[in-house]
Amino acid sequence: MKLSRLTALASQVVAATQAGLPAPIRELAGSVPVHFEAVPSKDITKEGFESDILGLFSGAAHGDDPGADNSLPAQISLYLENLWDYAGGDPRVFQEEVRLTYLHELGHFLGWDEDDLTARGLD
Repeated sequence: MKLSRLTALASQVVAATQAGLPAPIRELAGSVPVHFEAVPSKDITKEGFESDILGLFSGAAHGDDPGADNSLPAQISLYLENLWDYAGGDPRVFQEEVRLTYLHELGHFLGWDEDDLTARGLD
């Protein structure tokens, strides 16, 4: 599937997911830009992330001081070609994986660690 179609589909899923969040979290989620990219950049993989990651949260988590260690604004990146491959080319599975990956990365923004995410079924 073309990247433009994957982007449109993923954008719809993220918007619907945000709309279904409780109001306080929906407001926070709306403040975090979501970037749709084909695959992680070489800079990301040089940082030690696998080339097949599905998403990434970067920047300061909600409530953290955006000091020197967090110079980037909070943002979520979703890697659509990786998600499409992970879904085996099935549009319905792709949409579900976009939803789960978005919620996983949003959880990092909310300050949840991997154990918190697992407890919420977002691993």
